[in-house]
Amino acid sequence: MLGVVLLSALGIWQIERRTWKLALIERVEQRMHAAPVAPPPPSSWPAVTAAGDEYRRVTMLGTFLHADETLVQAVTAEGPGFWVLTPLQLADGTTVLVNRGFVPPDRRDPATRRDGEPQGEVRVTGLLRMSEPKGGFLRSNDPVAGRWYSRDAAAIAATHGLSQVAPFFVDADATPNPGGIPVGGLTIVRFPNNHLIYALTWLALALMLAGALLRIISGRGRAGASEPRWGSRRAAVRRLIGAARKLSRDPGPDARAHIGSA
Repeated sequence: MLGVVLLSALGIWQIERRTWKLALIERVEQRMHAAPVAPPPPSSWPAVTAAGDEYRRVTMLGTFLHADETLVQAVTAEGPGFWVLTPLQLADGTTVLVNRGFVPPDRRDPATRRDGEPQGEVRVTGLLRMSEPKGGFLRSNDPVAGRWYSRDAAAIAATHGLSQVAPFFVDADATPNPGGIPVGGLTIVRFPNNHLIYALTWLALALMLAGALLRIISGRGRAGASEPRWGSRRAAVRRLIGAARKLSRDPGPDARAHIGSA
């Protein structure tokens, strides 16, 4: 019975998770297709969260600090290579890291893509993304060696000695860069949503276990009814009932003597 309750609870939990996931997907879709807005100001940075802000379209004016560019290993639809993260200094003195897009391994050297480094004030539009601290799967960032496996905004800022850096970064949209690279607009927004399958699996297991439990209980009942001891007890009860009935019909020795003399 405990197993049935536990499996049923897991099924209900997955149904609730599915409802939450569908609401999340809808919110993200609305953010991605909404008109771009200014990024959160420094006063709001502590309150920026993935649930409330990630994938929001933002637009900003600033100047790229190309000398502080950071390459982060990436695997994209364009193949393996690197994300180019460049600090964008805004007019208020704050800095936002911008993932300008993808470059292949043979173009990782900035000297091979000088045309793609705009100077002066530029406008950047893209999706707000949350920082990715520590590293990637089974790989830790190594700032000293210049090996980056995740877009850790705080660590990248500290490595380059940058101050007033936002705790998030922005994935640039597909607006072409001079020279064709970096290639922006490669953000993949995909939320796994297998909760319905999980829910049906848990509930099916609960039903199967409940059916097995009922079968065991009913089987024990039938086995008990045919048990020899039970049969002997039933026979004893029947004999007692029969004896009681016989005594109730027997008038006793005095009555029999009286009837005989009559």
